Amino acid sequence: MLQRLAPQEIVTASLASQIKLFADGASLADFTRLNEQGDAAGFTTNPTLMRRAQITDYEAFAHELIARIPDKHISFEVFSDEFEDMARQARKIATWGENVYVKIPITNTRRESSLPMVRELAAEGVKLNVTAILTLEQVAETVDALHADVPAVISVFAGRIADTGVDPMPVMRAAVAMAARRPKAEVLWASVREVLNIYQARDCGCHIITSTPDVLKKLSMAGKDLADLSQETVAMFYDDAVAAGFQL
Repeated sequence: MLQRLAPQEIVTASLASQIKLFADGASLADFTRLNEQGDAAGFTTNPTLMRRAQITDYEAFAHELIARIPDKHISFEVFSDEFEDMARQARKIATWGENVYVKIPITNTRRESSLPMVRELAAEGVKLNVTAILTLEQVAETVDALHADVPAVISVFAGRIADTGVDPMPVMRAAVAMAARRPKAEVLWASVREVLNIYQARDCGCHIITSTPDVLKKLSMAGKDLADLSQETVAMFYDDAVAAGFQL
């Protein structure tokens, strides 16, 4: 007997078929749950998220995550600020699994370009996720540095672009067009703020969007009738007022 999906589940399943939904964070519990539920096609993390999660052993965390999720994309980021050591870390991370991509920031803290190292690593066959990209110049240079035969991800921080008051959608459309020169490269919409960004990323032709588990959880609202949502919101306010015992 076929399982009948609720309207919101149908919308979510349709959306997931049009763009890859990656989870961004550093929680083994969250990532394991999302993987088991089939709610994420891949996973990304970074040193800031890992520090917030109070992770102190980078490599132990990485190996535990890979053991739990051995067959989906996982991006781990280098954290050195010196290119020689950054490359050493990248080569080590790349040995952890076939599903592992190495995140390389577009520059170091001194604004020196990482792309010569990206070109070298890509030529060696290392699967890269070039991250913290915010300009089309950076996109164009990244595309040029990647190897045509090696899978890669170009992570553009669309949410941070929007934080500056700039509409990220024209930037993302142009990024997708530029990346077409590298058929094995995928453009990722990063720094998600709300569910709407998932639709925007899809409409721009992005291949991937990475989002926190909290935003992915909100996908249950996709396609929901707005009048029903209005009533549910009012009911939430009422129930909370009653639970708090408010009196006037």
